Amino acid sequence: MHDGIVRISLDAVGQGGNDMSGDPGWPVLALNAGSSSLKFGLYQVDADSCRMLVSGIAETAGDRDKASSAHDAAGNALDWDAGPVAAPEVAVARIAELLAKQGLPAPRAVGHRIVHGGPLCRLHALIDATVLQHLEAAKVFAPLHVPPALALVRAAQERFPGIPQSACLDTAFHADLPDIARTLPIPRELRAQGIERYGFHGLSYESIVRQLGKVLPPRLVIAHLGNGASVTAVADGRSIDTSMGLTPTGGVIMSTRCGDLDPGVLSYVVRERGYDAAQLGALIDQQSGLRGISGISGDMRELRAAAASNEDVRLAIAMFCYSVRKQIAAMAVVLGGVDLLVFTGGIGENDPATRTSICEGLDALGIPARPVLAGQGDPSAQPPATGVADRPESRGGVRVMPSQEDEQIARHTWRLATRQRVEPA
Repeated sequence: MHDGIVRISLDAVGQGGNDMSGDPGWPVLALNAGSSSLKFGLYQVDADSCRMLVSGIAETAGDRDKASSAHDAAGNALDWDAGPVAAPEVAVARIAELLAKQGLPAPRAVGHRIVHGGPLCRLHALIDATVLQHLEAAKVFAPLHVPPALALVRAAQERFPGIPQSACLDTAFHADLPDIARTLPIPRELRAQGIERYGFHGLSYESIVRQLGKVLPPRLVIAHLGNGASVTAVADGRSIDTSMGLTPTGGVIMSTRCGDLDPGVLSYVVRERGYDAAQLGALIDQQSGLRGISGISGDMRELRAAAASNEDVRLAIAMFCYSVRKQIAAMAVVLGGVDLLVFTGGIGENDPATRTSICEGLDALGIPARPVLAGQGDPSAQPPATGVADRPESRGGVRVMPSQEDEQIARHTWRLATRQRVEPA
C-alpha cells in the first residue's frame, strides 16, 4: 500500500471460488462494455489454451443505423438479430440466446472489463460485495465507463447466477508504476485521496506482452490507437510509464477527448464562460480531440475520406500523429532507448498512413521513417493478422499486433475462478 491506499490481493478476492483447476476447458464469457456498444466473446479456456468459440458486438446506444453482429470461430457471420439492446439485461439475454441457438455451452464463468478500478481495486479480482462496493466508489474517476460496466455486471449476475464473475481492470497493468511516474504534482492531501496516474488500456497492453512471449524485448513501446489512445513504456514486461493519467482523458489527442491540455484553459472557461462540471466534462470528453479540431468527426476513417478538401481535417490528422509521435519519443527516453514499437487498436492496426506519419521524425530513435513490416514490400500495405514483423530483437523494430482484450479477460477469469495465480500479463 502507499499513501494509506489499500490494495486488494488476489488471495483475498479468490476465496469462495470453486477450485476446479483440474477440470480443463471452461467456457468463459468475456464482456467488454463501451459507452455505446458491448463486445463479447465465448472462449474455451484451460491452463494451456484459450480458444474463441463465438464473438460479436451488440450496439447498446439505441442507434438503429448500427447493427449488432456475431461471428463463429472461423470468422463466419452468424444469423443474429439482437434487436434494440439499450438495457444491459436485454443485451445479456440476447447473447445468452445466441449461445443457445448455436448449441454452445453455457458459461461457467463471466469476465468483465472494468476501465477504472480506483484506489481500492488495483488487481484483477473475483467480484464479491466488497469488490462491487469499491468499484462503485471508482465511478467518480471514470463516470463514462464504469457505470455501464457495473450495470452489465449486475445483469450478468442475474442471468448467470451462482457462477464466478471477475473484474478485469484496465488499470491493473499499471498498478506498480514507479513513484516518479505515478505521482501527480498536486498537494499531498489530494494525493492521499487516490488522485494519481493510473494508466489505461491495460488489458490490451497485457495481450501484446503475452503474444510477444519469448521474443519480448527489454525496451518496448506500445501505442494503442483507437477512439481512445495511449502510449506506454514497457520495461522487461512491466509498465513503467504511460500517457494517460487519473482518467482516460489525458495523454495524446483522441477521437473526441482532448488529451493533455493546459489546465488554464479549464480555469478560463469556468471563469469567463461560466462552465459547470457537466459542461467541462462534455468539453474534454465529447467535443474535443479530432472532432473538435476538424469540426466534422472524431472517426479517423471519415477524416481520411474528407482530408483532400478540408484543411481543418488535415490539421486534425496531423495533430493526432504529432501528439502520438511525441509520446513515443518520451517513452523511449524513459526506457533509455526502444527495441520494438508496437501499434495496436483500431487505428493502430488498420491505418497504415497514420502509422507512417507517426514514425516520420522518429529515425533518431532507430525507428525507420517508413517502417517496412516483415514480408511487406509496401510499407502502406495492411499487416498480417498475426502481427508478424521484422526481427523483434532488432533496435527500432516496428510491429503491428492485434489487441486481444477479450481473450485476456477470459484467461484472467479462468485463472481467478480456478484459483490459479494471475500474473500481471
